[in-house]
Amino acid sequence: MTPSLLRQLWFLVETTQTQLLLNLDDDSLAQWLMRQLGSQQALNYAEKDVINDYIQSHLPLIRDLAQSRLIPC
Repeated sequence: MTPSLLRQLWFLVETTQTQLLLNLDDDSLAQWLMRQLGSQQALNYAEKDVINDYIQSHLPLIRDLAQSRLIPC
């Protein structure tokens, strides 16, 4: 996965509504993130596989980050 694509993914996570990140089940959230990334740039099959694996392995972190945005400072 390229650094640019990695930055895009985490920017997407940070700018997505918190409730969306928390309310979707794991598969739906991973698919939604993949669709959003795919709409920003063309991805080949190898990239899709790598990105999907990365997202799946980072879902707990994605949800933790979203949850932390709900907690007032």
